[in-house]
Amino acid sequence: MKLGSGAYEGPFSFTSRFENGSGTNPEELIGAALAGCFSMALSANLEKAGHPATRVTTTANVKLESTDSGPRITSIELQNESDVPGIDDRAFHEQAEKTKTGCPVSKALTGTEIRLNAKLVSR
Repeated sequence: MKLGSGAYEGPFSFTSRFENGSGTNPEELIGAALAGCFSMALSANLEKAGHPATRVTTTANVKLESTDSGPRITSIELQNESDVPGIDDRAFHEQAEKTKTGCPVSKALTGTEIRLNAKLVSR
């Protein structure tokens, strides 16, 4: 598989999806898309609220399970750490929850449970 942007070119097969083969798989790409979209949207929302972040880091853990109707992504857990000077924990979590439901990739995945563990860190 090769992405049009050239950002990735590599194996994409049954073994990379359901076994331990090298390469990526659809679930990994969906997780990367959601984590990236969430990070960008959270950064923008925090800046609009008057609290620009110095760092926003998000990973996504995608759960693929067998169901009666076949394999299904049942949930995605977002793990976020953000360094945002001058914001309190409550305001940060309000922005994070707003972002979880409002970013375009989250909206596209409405049939999947998305859980968020957002952590405000200070340096």
